[in-house]
Amino acid sequence: EMFRKKSVFWQTIRDFLKDKGFLEVQTPVLENVPGGADAQPFITHHNALDRDFYLRISLELPLKRLLVGGFEKVFEIGRLFRNEGIDREHLQEYDDTEFYMAYGDHEDGMVMVEELFKKIVKNVTGGTKTIFEGKEIEWGKSWPRVDYFEEFEKETGLDLNDVTLEQLQKKAKELKIDFHKTDGKGRLIDAIYKKTVRQKLWDPCFLVGHPVEISPLSKLDPNNPKKVLRFQVLAVQTELGNGWAELNDPKDQRERFDEQMKLRAAGDKEAQMLDEDFVEALEYGMPPAVGFGMSERLFAVLMDKSLRETVIFPPMK
Repeated sequence: EMFRKKSVFWQTIRDFLKDKGFLEVQTPVLENVPGGADAQPFITHHNALDRDFYLRISLELPLKRLLVGGFEKVFEIGRLFRNEGIDREHLQEYDDTEFYMAYGDHEDGMVMVEELFKKIVKNVTGGTKTIFEGKEIEWGKSWPRVDYFEEFEKETGLDLNDVTLEQLQKKAKELKIDFHKTDGKGRLIDAIYKKTVRQKLWDPCFLVGHPVEISPLSKLDPNNPKKVLRFQVLAVQTELGNGWAELNDPKDQRERFDEQMKLRAAGDKEAQMLDEDFVEALEYGMPPAVGFGMSERLFAVLMDKSLRETVIFPPMK
């Protein structure tokens, strides 16, 4: 019965996006440069070409190349691979979907995503309320917006507009967060946020206005260059989706990649790699756009189970 519901879950997403005029596409699993997320990739060898490839960690950059090529509404449902730890919310391979819409922004994205999530919940469960770990979740109400900077300062006392690396390291120590001395501001901000702000978010909401240090592919907020035009779906103390107004300035994108490469050189294995081909695509011109991605983690939450319990053949020790 659960796997019948999982089929409904993915079919609802597919039907919703096709009804909105999106074209479903398939992009390569084997990539020259893994991009679109902070994660360690799997590496495999291509015998015919005699070179190594990475298994994709995200669908993002190929789909945005299609925006450059003139496909204005695209989406993909496909398998991702991340060479990281197993826990209640993470597996090494899992199904994911991302959509990209030219001439839309983060505001348009939030309207679409809220409509999509509510349709998924209704089709999969038959109602608007679900139970997770003994607590009720109401998906049917209008979702509030939570400002990242405001909540971070409220929970930690640190103002992200002018916070220093030393202040972040001190706060991480106070919270007993393990970190490496080479970790940059973005990695520390994210770890502190997960230990503090995220623990307060139970009912569905949009977390908005993230710091630029943790958002290398998102457009800057014109009112505050320390922030980006990003939104995440949060519920039951976890992230259930991620979207933003897409960065389409090639100069800015190259600088963000360069910062990520410095973090990699300092030892951050999850920092993003410079994708020269993608930057060149932006130089040809990508229209302003909104993008959003979500995984089967949402289905696990709706079923009140760990992710591995909702997968037919999960990898196990």
